[in-house]
Amino acid sequence: MIVILDSEQIEQILKDLVGRIIAETPCESDIAVIGIRSRGEVLAKRLSGRLSKQLGKDVPCGTLDITLYRDDLNSPQGTAQPQVRTTEIGFDIDDKIIILVDDVLYTGRSARAAMDALIDLGRPGAIKLAVLVDRLGKELPIQADYAGYKTDVEPGKLVQVFLSESDGKEEVVIE
Repeated sequence: MIVILDSEQIEQILKDLVGRIIAETPCESDIAVIGIRSRGEVLAKRLSGRLSKQLGKDVPCGTLDITLYRDDLNSPQGTAQPQVRTTEIGFDIDDKIIILVDDVLYTGRSARAAMDALIDLGRPGAIKLAVLVDRLGKELPIQADYAGYKTDVEPGKLVQVFLSESDGKEEVVIE
């Protein structure tokens, strides 16, 4: 196991992401943050709070479950029954700039599933993807608008994100 990001580096990345989102979003825009379950949800809450504080206005935050939108849901290789959880978005997404948040962008399949799920909920003005780690190896033409850390990890290795709210520790590792 190799630690590629520690808690201080994660903190700095979040500060940088907030700064870039603010710099690239027109002041009059109505923005909201939506995290993909489960670690994207934690990161989205952190980003939403920081954006609200810096912008001086409420930036709503929601959580999106993409289980039923995954393209491997009915895969014959799958043995486990998927666990469907709730999507919790307590605001209208129409015409808002949605900052969609995930922990790791690898193949692009989770981001595609999340966009499909969002479109079923309304018509955002734009969807911007923010990720903590952008890993090379895309299978779909999906790129992060805001990426904290880019890495090239060999196939077969796993990039694992641990966050204090869900894991009791704060780091990103390669296993």
